[in-house]
Amino acid sequence: MTFAKILIVGCGNMTGAMLEGWLAAGTPREAFTVVTPSRESVPGDVELLREVPEGRQFDAVLLGFKPYMLADIAPTLQGVAGAGATVLSVLAGVELESLRRHFPAAGAVVRVMPNLACAMGKSPVALAETGLDETQREALFGLMQQLGTPEWVGEDRYDLVTALAGSGPAFVYRFIDALGTAAVRLGLPEEQARTLAVAMTEGAATLAQQSEHSPGKLADMVASPGGVTRKGMDVLDDGEALTQLMTKCLRAARDRSAEMAREARD
Repeated sequence: MTFAKILIVGCGNMTGAMLEGWLAAGTPREAFTVVTPSRESVPGDVELLREVPEGRQFDAVLLGFKPYMLADIAPTLQGVAGAGATVLSVLAGVELESLRRHFPAAGAVVRVMPNLACAMGKSPVALAETGLDETQREALFGLMQQLGTPEWVGEDRYDLVTALAGSGPAFVYRFIDALGTAAVRLGLPEEQARTLAVAMTEGAATLAQQSEHSPGKLADMVASPGGVTRKGMDVLDDGEALTQLMTKCLRAARDRSAEMAREARD
């Protein structure tokens, strides 16, 4: 199975970034059709429609609207989301069981959780599915590799993975911003502090991706005993301050994702 024809329903920030990533990876624009009432143009001069096309078949239908709109929009998609089509959903909190209930004629339903870095092919992509055979799983995995690093995830851990991989960039941006703000408070000009913080983060992330060592080991390699870096690290490590903070952060995001799933079921 190949995903040669994909209908994207709703083209907001996330599905727009996914479309950009696929196009940048070399998928032809003819593979995509976008349905959205709110945009005058979409990336790559892809076919843009205002209504769901009748009488056309698609290999996959990607849901990219707000989760609360599912009950209203799903009935309009039955003609394109049946006959073996795969429904792909980036709708936060909408579980596989709910997707299957809304699209009973679909060949399979899949939850997909990237982040905006998928536009550059640099996003983790969490995947959970029901209904795909092994050949289809491999084909979908290949499609998602164009967006970054896909991982199959059990749905019982999907809320946590959403907090880590989906919400995680916001937490990293906060950290970068905090580094820059701290440097400004200590005397650096704002623009210079921001430039250095961003450049440092880019280099550190690239090294972490390419190194044989874990991020924790890399941190220790930078921080010589009794040196400058170690004094700063001592603040982060005291009582596991940073780990405790990030655990609290991920728990709050995970629990909100689970709460949204319960709301969607009710």
